[in-house]
Amino acid sequence: MSHPSLIAVDWGTTGFRLWVLGSCGNTLASIDGPFGMSNLEPCDFGRVLEESLNNLGIGQDVPAIICGMAGAAQGWCEAPYLSAPTRLDELGAGAIRVSNASREVRILPGVKQQSPANVMRGEETQIAGLLHLVSDFHGIVCLPGTHTKWVRVTDGAIIEFETCMTGEQFAFFSKASVLSHSMPDGGWSDCAFKAAIRFATDDPSAVPRRLFAIRADMLVGKQTSAQARATLSGLLIGQELMAVRQYWLDQTVTLIGAPALCELYLTALGIMGASGRAVEVSEMTLSGLTAAYQHQ
Repeated sequence: MSHPSLIAVDWGTTGFRLWVLGSCGNTLASIDGPFGMSNLEPCDFGRVLEESLNNLGIGQDVPAIICGMAGAAQGWCEAPYLSAPTRLDELGAGAIRVSNASREVRILPGVKQQSPANVMRGEETQIAGLLHLVSDFHGIVCLPGTHTKWVRVTDGAIIEFETCMTGEQFAFFSKASVLSHSMPDGGWSDCAFKAAIRFATDDPSAVPRRLFAIRADMLVGKQTSAQARATLSGLLIGQELMAVRQYWLDQTVTLIGAPALCELYLTALGIMGASGRAVEVSEMTLSGLTAAYQHQ
């Protein structure tokens, strides 16, 4: 392996991903695992980081830059939020140094919004990565996931944002609620997904009663597990789109997230007559982390 110059880490609620970067910003090695904040005590973060780097043969002379939930109050070391509106080239300057780490470790801040109250940790770094690669970008960024973010970006700054818990709702309904009995086999139906998007966007107030009908359709109809799963997803994403209509209407939305999930949002936006494009999430994360490290 070439001599590493920087460790970049995206440390989330349920997992983390680590990259070892060379002097030219090239990735020399990477590793990920289920070592998110929800599975750790504050005293565990340093151990997990060093064990991961020891397995890769990385010495303690290589510094680390981290974004995400490692900087939360329940994480490794709290990195206070920046307040929106905020320029994203200030992320590096807002990083805090972890005093009890065995190497130089800095954690980037998240972003908070006073009214309406909202917070993000990790997504701001991905948006910073987009701005680093496309310096004149302005418009709407959607980051679909457990807690989907809709963000308005202007002049290199996050101006305002909204959070929708669509991913967490889908996980609950599909795994823990009575609806889980209607989708035991997983699968997917594009037709059912698109029909559910149209239903939810035509009448968002009808979604609560349509949700239970997913179970009823399995019991008294001929609905398949694939149709049930896709219908649930379409109803929740369609309802979300109507709740944040001011973000995507007459806009081209840039999506940063898992490719399969981004494709669902692109399909839903297309049904609504809106346009969008997806960019690679790992590339945006690495770009944001390295840019922040350079601007400390």
